Amino acid sequence: MRPIRNALIAACAVLSCAGAATAQTYPSKPVRVIVPFTPGGISDVLARVMAQQLTTSMGQQFVVDNRPGAGTTIAGDMVAKAPPDGYTIYFIDMTTHAINATLYSKLPFDSVKDFTQIAMLAQTPLVMVVHPSLPVKNVKELIAFAKSRPDQVSYGSSGNGTILHLTGETLNTMGGVRMVHVPYKGSAPAVAAVLGGEIAVTFGTTPAAIANVQAGKLRAIGVTTAKRSPALPDVPAIGETLKGFDIVLYSGIMGPPKMSPEVVARLNKELSRLVTLPNIKDAWAKQGADPVSMTPEQVTAHLQADIQKLGKLVKAAGAKID
Repeated sequence: MRPIRNALIAACAVLSCAGAATAQTYPSKPVRVIVPFTPGGISDVLARVMAQQLTTSMGQQFVVDNRPGAGTTIAGDMVAKAPPDGYTIYFIDMTTHAINATLYSKLPFDSVKDFTQIAMLAQTPLVMVVHPSLPVKNVKELIAFAKSRPDQVSYGSSGNGTILHLTGETLNTMGGVRMVHVPYKGSAPAVAAVLGGEIAVTFGTTPAAIANVQAGKLRAIGVTTAKRSPALPDVPAIGETLKGFDIVLYSGIMGPPKMSPEVVARLNKELSRLVTLPNIKDAWAKQGADPVSMTPEQVTAHLQADIQKLGKLVKAAGAKID
């Protein structure tokens, strides 16, 4: 028995050394960073800042590869089926990824098990905006306005089941109002619809909202996070009016399943350091994002909790994609 035991110990030692060696040499070639959205959006901007910083600090190119379509599921499927060697990683809107677990009746992957959770990088609020001609200046006034006009006030989203749709339905439920949902093919068309007077309300990402608010084209009346956003300190949190209202866009990094724990730890350590750098904090702030740092285990727990939380909102909204 002793020879067998010694052989097992030796084998484990070899595997441990191999993992350590992999972590020490990683990355030894360019790393592809899959982004499931088109260039120019907040996820793409954050991903490119991150990739540039990793290229500098880790000595290999981190190359952004935009793979939009089907609500991020095309990119997700690519990552889930990629080799688990750390040379394909996924810059993902974790909130959308969590929503899709319930929204889609059939996914080509398991939203948790078919990925390796690596790091969390940022959290970003949505901003509730209205046309300046609408006679409301805060969430309380909007609720009163909508209650006096049931089924007459419309809000736009980037499509059925998206975070914008779920945010609007959460406002309907918690505010006791009946605003009408109007889905568009993206957040930009929804904002354009408010600018053009087609709809009354939408929820925008912070950079787009700030630009339009500063130009006087839109009025910001609330942010969707529990606390006010540093990017818009004068805009109240919706939770100040509706206690418990808290909807956040989380951005993070995942990889294919069964990645080496040593490579995951190496990436997590570097990404956790990255979000503390002044230039990264400044870049995040320009996008209205706050830096976030989590261990891989915390990312997994957070994702699982969001799937449960947002799944209830999806079901309450009656959203489903076959």
